[in-house]
Amino acid sequence: MFKWMFNYFQNGAKQWLEQQQTSILSAAAILTASVLLSSLTGLLSYRLLASTFYNPTTKTQEQLDAYWVAFQPSDLVFQLLVVGAFSAAFIPVFTKYKHKDERDAFHMASSVINIVLLLFVCAGTVVFIFAPQIIRFMTGAGFSESQVTLAASMTRIMLFAQFFFAVSNFMSGMIQSYQRFIIPALSPVVYNLGIIFGTVVLSRYFGIFGPVYGVLLGAFAHMALQIPLAMKLGFRYYFSILWKHAGVHDVMRLTLPRALGEGIDLIQPYFLTFFITSITGANLTLMRFAQRLMTIPIRVFGVPIGQAALPFLAKETSEGDMDKFRALLTQSLHQVTFFALPASVLLLILRIPIVRFAFGAKNFPWADTVLTGRLVGVMALSVAAQAMTHVLVRGFYAMHDTRRPFFVSLLSMVLGVLMGWYITYVGDTTANVRLVGLAVSIAATGFFEAVALFLLLHAKVQFSLQKIVGPQAKMFAAALLMAIGLYFPMKLLDNVIFDTTRTFGLLMLTGVVSLIGMGAYIIFALVLHVEELYILKKIWGKMDPWRKTLARSGEAIETVSAGSDETTSSM
Repeated sequence: MFKWMFNYFQNGAKQWLEQQQTSILSAAAILTASVLLSSLTGLLSYRLLASTFYNPTTKTQEQLDAYWVAFQPSDLVFQLLVVGAFSAAFIPVFTKYKHKDERDAFHMASSVINIVLLLFVCAGTVVFIFAPQIIRFMTGAGFSESQVTLAASMTRIMLFAQFFFAVSNFMSGMIQSYQRFIIPALSPVVYNLGIIFGTVVLSRYFGIFGPVYGVLLGAFAHMALQIPLAMKLGFRYYFSILWKHAGVHDVMRLTLPRALGEGIDLIQPYFLTFFITSITGANLTLMRFAQRLMTIPIRVFGVPIGQAALPFLAKETSEGDMDKFRALLTQSLHQVTFFALPASVLLLILRIPIVRFAFGAKNFPWADTVLTGRLVGVMALSVAAQAMTHVLVRGFYAMHDTRRPFFVSLLSMVLGVLMGWYITYVGDTTANVRLVGLAVSIAATGFFEAVALFLLLHAKVQFSLQKIVGPQAKMFAAALLMAIGLYFPMKLLDNVIFDTTRTFGLLMLTGVVSLIGMGAYIIFALVLHVEELYILKKIWGKMDPWRKTLARSGEAIETVSAGSDETTSSM
C-alpha cells in the first residue's frame, strides 16, 4: 500500500515537472513563482552567511567581502561567453532548426556548446592563472593583500562552478524550446540550497570556503537537475564542431553585439566594487545585502511583465500596427508601475524590519542594520524606474533596434562612474556617508536609464503623453498617500504591539503592515480611478487570446547567471 502510494506521488511529481507549458503566459507565471522561491532561498542563504561570518569584533566580515569579490571575475567570463550566446542567439536558432530536422539541431547545439566551452576554458585558464592580479586590479586600497589572496583562491574554485552553469544554461535553452519551464525555473532554487548546505555544514570544516564549495555543489546540482529531461526530450551530445554549419554561424554572428551589451552592464558592478573597496572603513557586504533586497521587486514584476509584453509588441510591429504597439507598450508600463510602486513604498517604510528579518543575527550590529536600511531606502526609490526599464528595452527589441539601448547603457555607465568617482574621492566625509552616496548613484542611474529610454522611444513612436502622464501620476499619488498613511501605523505596531526583538514579532510586523499598506494602496487607487485595478478584473476573461498570441512566439524564459543576483544598474 505504502509502496503504491509512494510510486503514485513520485510519478505524479515527475509528470508535473516534465509537463509542457502551452504558452509563454503560463511560463511567465512559473517564472514569477520561481523568482519568489529563489528570492526566499537566496535571502535565507544571505542570512546564514551573515550569522556565520559577519562579525565586526573578529573582522570575519572581511572574509565575506572577499567572498563577494571572488564571484565577479568568473561571472564576467560566464556572462560574456555564455549569456551572450544563450539569450540572444542560441534559443531562437536552435528552435528554428529543431522544427526542420531535430538531429541536425542537436548537431548544431553540440557544436555551439563545444565552441563556447572551449572559449570558456581558454578564458577561464587566464583568470585561473592571473586571479590575484585581476582581484588586485578590480579592488581599491581598502582591500587588504590577505583579502586579495583569499578572493583569488575562491575565484579559482568558482570558475568550475561557472563551467557547470555554462552547460546547464544550454540545457535550459533546449528544454525551454520544448516548452518545458518548470525544471529550469527550479534550478536556481537548487543552487541556493547548495550554498545553504555549504554555509551550514561545510563551513564547520572549511570556514569561509564552506559556502564556496556550496557554490560548486549548487552549480553542479543546477546542471544535473536538467540533463535527464534534456536527454529524455531527445538531446544527444556530439563531440564535434561543425564550423561550416549555417546555424553555428547565425549563433556566433548574433552573439557579438549581445556580448558587447553584457560587457557594458558588467563593467558597472566592477566600478562599484572598486569604489567601495577604495573607501577606508566601507563595508561591501552591507551594499550587497541592500542590493539583494532592492532587486527582488524588480525581478518579480519588471522581468516577467517585460517578457510577457515582448511577443505582443513584436506581433504588432511585424504587422505595422503602431497604434496597437503604442497602446500595448503604454499598458505594460502602467502595469509595471502599478505593482512596483507599492513594493517600493513597502521596502522604503519597512526597510529596518526587513533588514533585521532578512539578515539580523546576534552578531549583526544595530548600527550596520541601520546603515543597510538607509542603503535599501535610497535604492528603493528607483525600483519602479528600473522595473520599467525592462519593458522599455523590449519596446526597442520589438522594433529590432538594439543600438539605442546599448548607447543608453553606455551613457548610464559613464554617469555612474563619474558620480561614483566624485563620491569616493572628492570631499572629506565618513565612510558610511560615502556608501550612502554610492547608493544614491545607483538610484540616479536607474532613473536616468528609464527616462532616456522613454524619451528615445517616444521620439520613434510618438506616445500620447496624456495617456502616459495621467495614469502614472495617479499611481504615484496613491503610492505617496500609502507611504504617508503607513508610516504611523508601522511605528505604533513596532513600539507597542509587536516585540520586534524576536523573529516572530518581525514577521508579524512585516506581514500586518504589508497588508495594511496594500489595502490602503488599493483604496487610494479606487478613489483616484486607477484603471489598472479594473483591468486586473478583466484579465481572466482575456486569457484565451493571450494564450493564442503567446503560443506563436518563440521567446523563452530569460535566464541569468546563478552566481549573480543583480538585475539592475549597479552604479
